[in-house]
Amino acid sequence: MERNASLPLNSTSIPTLFPFNVTADINATVKPFSVFDGCDNQVEGILFDLTIQCINVVVGIPANILVIAILIHNRKDPSTSDIFLGCLAFMDAYFGVMTPIIFLNLYHWQSKGVWSSIKFSYGVKDTSGPLFLSCICLDRFIAVIFPIMFGQLKHIKYRLSLTILVLCLTFAYSAAKVVGGFPNFEKVFTGEVLATFSWMVICNGTILWTLKKSRGAGKDEMHPMKKKAFKMVLSILCIIVFNYLPLVALFPSEDYYTPDGFRCYVQPVGFAFLNISSTIQPLVYLSRLEKVPFLPETCVKKWCPCVCAEPNKTPPAQNQQP
Repeated sequence: MERNASLPLNSTSIPTLFPFNVTADINATVKPFSVFDGCDNQVEGILFDLTIQCINVVVGIPANILVIAILIHNRKDPSTSDIFLGCLAFMDAYFGVMTPIIFLNLYHWQSKGVWSSIKFSYGVKDTSGPLFLSCICLDRFIAVIFPIMFGQLKHIKYRLSLTILVLCLTFAYSAAKVVGGFPNFEKVFTGEVLATFSWMVICNGTILWTLKKSRGAGKDEMHPMKKKAFKMVLSILCIIVFNYLPLVALFPSEDYYTPDGFRCYVQPVGFAFLNISSTIQPLVYLSRLEKVPFLPETCVKKWCPCVCAEPNKTPPAQNQQP
């Protein structure tokens, strides 16, 4: 169920486009080069995925760079999950930068070395997104469910250690993806997506139940900090459902499709939902900000009127609360 699932060429998000990813122990005659490699008459799914990746270049890269700049700008008063958000934005920006390289390698370079770099970037995308989103959700979960423990674990060293662990897992997975030849390697990605998706649902449900329970008699509003935590986790859940659920729903039904239908339509379309998360994730973060630094206020009012209107709805006394 990984990007190389069921494909003899062990390819990734746009599987039929790359004729170079052949394992070293296969002594077979290399087929003549074809840009769509078997999907020449069924290119709709592949073009859909390429279009999504172009959106990442035009919108996703600037949005992720803006997120990183805002996190640096707010470094004197950071949120506990900023380190996870920063790493996630950096990984998404890196993945977006690889898209032009993919096109150049497809139509100009046709280099095996460049293709290995592309495979590595897909490994980074497969792993870093779900794991860093899970870390953000874990941070909010502890803050709401175990506030005393959260206060004891506020030191940056705990989040830095978790970040290093996630990066090690990400780079190990990506390196193994480049090397190839591991039996049942595609099940690692399947298990990762299923585990993170289940965790997000359980986490969000538990936080929702706790926040509703924490309202006192006659209280209609949540505590501002708890409301902020709920909105963050809810936005993460929406990202997980939209970007990762199609993979979980489509790939187990591989046997119901013809090999060409699955390779040329189902797989590239499924991974397109994952790829677009590089644009959705930073936009969701920016939409939750009361004020967006580095952008003219007129621009923010034009493109994000909800961001500007929300603070005006809040009484002055509440504006001073974190």
